[in-house]
Amino acid sequence: WCIAAAGKPHASWIMGAVSFVESSFFPVPPDVMLIPLSLARPDRAYFYATLCTVTSVAGGVLGYIIGAYLYDSVGLWLMQIYGYGDKIEAFRQAYAEWGAWIIVLKGMTPIPYKIVTIASGFAAYPIVPFILLSFVARGMRFYLVAFLLHRYGPRAREIIEERLGFWTTVGAVVVIVGFIIAVFLV
Repeated sequence: WCIAAAGKPHASWIMGAVSFVESSFFPVPPDVMLIPLSLARPDRAYFYATLCTVTSVAGGVLGYIIGAYLYDSVGLWLMQIYGYGDKIEAFRQAYAEWGAWIIVLKGMTPIPYKIVTIASGFAAYPIVPFILLSFVARGMRFYLVAFLLHRYGPRAREIIEERLGFWTTVGAVVVIVGFIIAVFLV
């Protein structure tokens, strides 16, 4: 659905909405729209990265609020869905010592960002540093994608179109490995 939506005139709005909800509860990362949009229009890749960054951080604030005020109902339920229900207390303790690094490093990885946002609220991490660190982490992630697609977009598009099956398999493996790392190593 996201890839099909990337061809619509209002695709930027849809990508922004996906980026917003991904940071608080939705399982699909905005990359599924950021990449096709940036491949189609490499000249707008940085605009798309900016939009993803801003809406992701705004959605992260919603995730933070879920963790801070609705953890016992919505937050715990979401953590259990993503397989983190039993790890949240350890995560909370890690925040006391490594909070800034957790936000930055996990915000740049394929580990679901909603885990970071909800846990940040639950751990009562200060909101202003959380927002600033989220801008750094999410910006680094989305701007790296934008840089690569802006610079190599036309050639990348040719390569992807030539070997679509192979790149689909590589993408699926990356997503699966990301989830395995998220569930078993975090």
